Amino acid sequence: MKKIARKKSKRLHKSPSSKINWKVLITCLLIVFIISIIGSLFTTSSVNSQWYNSIKPSITPPSWVFPIAWTILYIMIAFSMYYAWVSSKNNKQRKIISILFTVNLLLNILWSILYFNNHNILGAFIDLILLWISIALLFFTTFTISRRSAYLLVPYFLWVTFAGILNYLSLNLI
Repeated sequence: MKKIARKKSKRLHKSPSSKINWKVLITCLLIVFIISIIGSLFTTSSVNSQWYNSIKPSITPPSWVFPIAWTILYIMIAFSMYYAWVSSKNNKQRKIISILFTVNLLLNILWSILYFNNHNILGAFIDLILLWISIALLFFTTFTISRRSAYLLVPYFLWVTFAGILNYLSLNLI
Protein backbone atom coordinates (compact mmCIF):
# COMPACT_ATOMS: atom_id res chain seq x y z
CA MET A 1 0.00 0.00 0.00
CA LYS A 2 2.85 2.38 0.86
CA LYS A 3 4.58 1.59 -2.46
CA ILE A 4 1.46 2.57 -4.41
CA ALA A 5 1.14 5.81 -2.45
CA ARG A 6 4.82 6.66 -3.09
CA LYS A 7 4.46 5.97 -6.83
CA LYS A 8 1.39 8.20 -7.03
CA SER A 9 3.22 10.89 -5.06
CA LYS A 10 6.23 10.77 -7.41
CA ARG A 11 3.94 11.02 -10.47
CA LEU A 12 2.19 14.06 -9.02
CA HIS A 13 5.45 15.94 -8.50
CA LYS A 14 6.91 15.21 -11.92
CA SER A 15 5.64 17.29 -14.81
CA PRO A 16 6.35 16.40 -18.44
CA SER A 17 8.52 19.50 -18.76
CA SER A 18 10.68 18.76 -15.70
CA LYS A 19 12.91 16.31 -17.60
CA ILE A 20 14.58 17.55 -20.77
CA ASN A 21 14.14 15.36 -23.81
CA TRP A 22 17.53 16.12 -25.37
CA LYS A 23 16.80 14.32 -28.62
CA VAL A 24 13.71 16.44 -29.26
CA LEU A 25 15.39 19.67 -28.11
CA ILE A 26 18.43 19.16 -30.35
CA THR A 27 16.17 18.22 -33.27
CA CYS A 28 14.13 21.42 -32.80
CA LEU A 29 17.28 23.53 -32.59
CA LEU A 30 18.74 21.88 -35.70
CA ILE A 31 15.56 22.35 -37.73
CA VAL A 32 15.29 26.02 -36.83
CA PHE A 33 18.97 26.76 -37.37
CA ILE A 34 18.99 25.03 -40.76
CA ILE A 35 16.07 27.28 -41.70
CA SER A 36 17.96 30.33 -40.42
CA ILE A 37 21.02 29.42 -42.48
CA ILE A 38 18.94 28.95 -45.63
CA GLY A 39 17.22 32.30 -45.07
CA SER A 40 20.52 34.06 -44.43
CA LEU A 41 21.91 32.78 -47.74
CA PHE A 42 19.36 34.99 -49.49
CA THR A 43 19.75 37.92 -47.10
CA THR A 44 23.39 38.58 -46.27
CA SER A 45 24.56 39.42 -49.79
CA SER A 46 21.82 42.04 -50.25
CA VAL A 47 21.87 43.84 -46.90
CA ASN A 48 24.56 46.31 -48.01
CA SER A 49 23.56 46.41 -51.66
CA GLN A 50 22.73 49.58 -53.56
CA TRP A 51 19.23 48.24 -54.22
CA TYR A 52 18.46 47.68 -50.53
CA ASN A 53 19.96 51.00 -49.47
CA SER A 54 17.75 52.76 -52.03
CA ILE A 55 14.51 51.29 -50.61
CA LYS A 56 15.42 51.00 -46.94
CA PRO A 57 13.07 53.09 -44.73
CA SER A 58 14.68 55.65 -42.42
CA ILE A 59 13.38 53.81 -39.33
CA THR A 60 15.31 50.65 -40.24
CA PRO A 61 17.65 49.63 -37.39
CA PRO A 62 21.38 49.34 -38.10
CA SER A 63 22.37 46.21 -40.00
CA TRP A 64 24.14 44.65 -36.99
CA VAL A 65 20.82 44.50 -35.06
CA PHE A 66 19.21 41.97 -37.41
CA PRO A 67 21.52 38.96 -36.91
CA ILE A 68 21.40 39.43 -33.14
CA ALA A 69 17.61 39.78 -33.08
CA TRP A 70 17.06 36.85 -35.43
CA THR A 71 19.44 34.58 -33.51
CA ILE A 72 17.51 35.24 -30.31
CA LEU A 73 14.18 34.80 -32.10
CA TYR A 74 15.25 31.54 -33.74
CA ILE A 75 16.34 30.14 -30.37
CA MET A 76 12.95 31.12 -28.93
CA ILE A 77 11.15 29.53 -31.89
CA ALA A 78 13.11 26.30 -31.38
CA PHE A 79 12.23 26.22 -27.68
CA SER A 80 8.61 26.99 -28.50
CA MET A 81 8.58 24.03 -30.87
CA TYR A 82 10.22 21.87 -28.23
CA TYR A 83 7.76 22.76 -25.45
CA ALA A 84 4.80 22.30 -27.75
CA TRP A 85 6.10 18.89 -28.87
CA VAL A 86 6.92 17.49 -25.43
CA SER A 87 3.67 18.84 -23.95
CA SER A 88 1.50 17.33 -26.67
CA LYS A 89 -0.90 14.74 -25.43
CA ASN A 90 -1.19 12.72 -28.64
CA ASN A 91 0.00 12.27 -32.22
CA LYS A 92 -2.81 14.44 -33.59
CA GLN A 93 -1.49 17.45 -31.64
CA ARG A 94 2.07 16.67 -32.77
CA LYS A 95 0.96 16.47 -36.39
CA ILE A 96 -0.77 19.86 -36.14
CA ILE A 97 2.28 21.38 -34.46
CA SER A 98 4.57 19.93 -37.13
CA ILE A 99 2.42 21.31 -39.95
CA LEU A 100 2.09 24.77 -38.40
CA PHE A 101 5.81 25.14 -37.63
CA THR A 102 6.76 23.80 -41.08
CA VAL A 103 4.47 26.26 -42.85
CA ASN A 104 5.73 29.08 -40.64
CA LEU A 105 9.40 28.34 -41.24
CA LEU A 106 8.88 27.93 -44.99
CA LEU A 107 7.09 31.30 -45.13
CA ASN A 108 10.02 32.74 -43.18
CA ILE A 109 12.50 31.52 -45.84
CA LEU A 110 10.21 32.59 -48.66
CA TRP A 111 10.17 36.17 -47.40
CA SER A 112 13.98 36.37 -47.65
CA ILE A 113 13.89 34.94 -51.16
CA LEU A 114 11.14 37.28 -52.35
CA TYR A 115 12.46 40.44 -50.72
CA PHE A 116 16.23 40.18 -50.95
CA ASN A 117 16.82 37.73 -53.78
CA ASN A 118 13.95 38.54 -56.16
CA HIS A 119 13.46 42.19 -55.11
CA ASN A 120 9.73 41.45 -55.11
CA ILE A 121 8.67 43.76 -52.30
CA LEU A 122 4.93 43.32 -52.86
CA GLY A 123 5.25 39.52 -52.94
CA ALA A 124 7.36 39.67 -49.79
CA PHE A 125 4.74 41.85 -48.10
CA ILE A 126 1.98 39.35 -48.96
CA ASP A 127 4.20 36.54 -47.67
CA LEU A 128 4.81 38.54 -44.51
CA ILE A 129 1.07 38.85 -43.89
CA LEU A 130 0.80 35.06 -44.24
CA LEU A 131 3.80 34.65 -41.93
CA TRP A 132 2.15 36.94 -39.38
CA ILE A 133 -1.07 34.88 -39.57
CA SER A 134 0.92 31.65 -39.18
CA ILE A 135 2.58 33.00 -36.02
CA ALA A 136 -0.84 33.92 -34.62
CA LEU A 137 -2.12 30.41 -35.45
CA LEU A 138 0.94 28.91 -33.78
CA PHE A 139 0.37 31.07 -30.72
CA PHE A 140 -3.28 30.09 -30.30
CA THR A 141 -2.62 26.42 -31.07
CA THR A 142 0.34 26.07 -28.73
CA PHE A 143 -1.40 28.09 -26.01
CA THR A 144 -3.79 25.17 -25.50
CA ILE A 145 -0.87 22.72 -25.33
CA SER A 146 1.86 24.71 -23.55
CA ARG A 147 1.55 28.33 -22.51
CA ARG A 148 5.33 28.51 -22.28
CA SER A 149 5.52 27.54 -25.94
CA ALA A 150 2.99 30.20 -26.90
CA TYR A 151 4.64 32.99 -24.90
CA LEU A 152 8.00 32.26 -26.54
CA LEU A 153 6.40 33.24 -29.86
CA VAL A 154 5.34 36.73 -28.75
CA PRO A 155 8.69 38.46 -29.54
CA TYR A 156 8.69 36.74 -32.96
CA PHE A 157 5.18 38.07 -33.61
CA LEU A 158 6.21 41.58 -32.57
CA TRP A 159 9.40 41.53 -34.66
CA VAL A 160 7.53 40.30 -37.74
CA THR A 161 4.99 43.07 -37.14
CA PHE A 162 7.84 45.58 -37.18
CA ALA A 163 9.30 43.89 -40.27
CA GLY A 164 5.89 44.27 -41.89
CA ILE A 165 5.99 48.00 -41.24
CA LEU A 166 9.47 48.21 -42.78
CA ASN A 167 8.39 46.07 -45.73
CA TYR A 168 5.32 48.26 -46.29
CA LEU A 169 7.37 51.46 -46.09
CA SER A 170 9.91 50.08 -48.57
CA LEU A 171 7.00 49.23 -50.87
CA ASN A 172 5.93 52.85 -50.81
CA LEU A 173 9.45 54.12 -51.54
CA ILE A 174 9.49 52.57 -54.98
